[in-house]
Amino acid sequence: MKSADVESNLKALIGKTERKSDMKKKITQTAGREQLGDFAPMFAHLNDDVLFGEVWNDEAISVKTKCIITVVSLMASGITDSSLKYHLENAKKNGVTKEEIAAVITHATMYVGWPKGWAVFRLAKEVWNETSPAADDKDRYQNTIFFPIGEPNDAYAKYFVGQSYLAPLSTTGVPAYNVTFESGCRNNWHIHKARKGGGQTLICVGGRGWYQEWGKDAVPMTPGTVINIPAGVKHWHGAAADSWFSHIALEIPGEDTSNEWLEPVSDEDYGKLE
Repeated sequence: MKSADVESNLKALIGKTERKSDMKKKITQTAGREQLGDFAPMFAHLNDDVLFGEVWNDEAISVKTKCIITVVSLMASGITDSSLKYHLENAKKNGVTKEEIAAVITHATMYVGWPKGWAVFRLAKEVWNETSPAADDKDRYQNTIFFPIGEPNDAYAKYFVGQSYLAPLSTTGVPAYNVTFESGCRNNWHIHKARKGGGQTLICVGGRGWYQEWGKDAVPMTPGTVINIPAGVKHWHGAAADSWFSHIALEIPGEDTSNEWLEPVSDEDYGKLE
């Protein structure tokens, strides 16, 4: 047999082997039918047969590249739940290394924002087995929220009962800070003062806490709760007795703004909250 024929036969054999290997690696999905087959059969068909059956198996780009594109797409959309973790695991399974995923997330963060980068890195560290053991309650709580806890709020410690933390998110435009309270921590009664404008807006982003105005019942705060505090209103806010609590504090611009710190919330009054 001529060398040219041997080479031709070898290439053909390699081609068959590669095709067989590709067939073995064919991506299939049944989650759509298992979870939504009866309720939304068309959606189940599109998910299992079109998205995974056709698009994921298209050979124009590699599966590894598709995994990276999918991770970045979900990250850009702000999706950091179990579906993103699944696709991070899929990326690892299809050859994306720790160094590559770190570079991908870092690059995408420049375009989609730091909070999303932090959130995705927490999941990526779990998938690539780089999760640091949660040494204490603070570490465990940090893994449940989108924004960083920050550093101990030492400058204002005298106005708090318990330990609080402060993470500046923006110091220009409308200043924004993520304030975190350990279980049972709360700030003193206080008033935001301003000759014009001023006040504060609180947005709960983690855990469970309380907001109360003088002479009114306390209002529970859970993720998504928004509290608008006009200037001149005496109030306090802090964590529930059995839960850490975080809120973003937005300082509303005003003229001649200041804070007047008053007495602590008594243990007796705080203990009545459930």
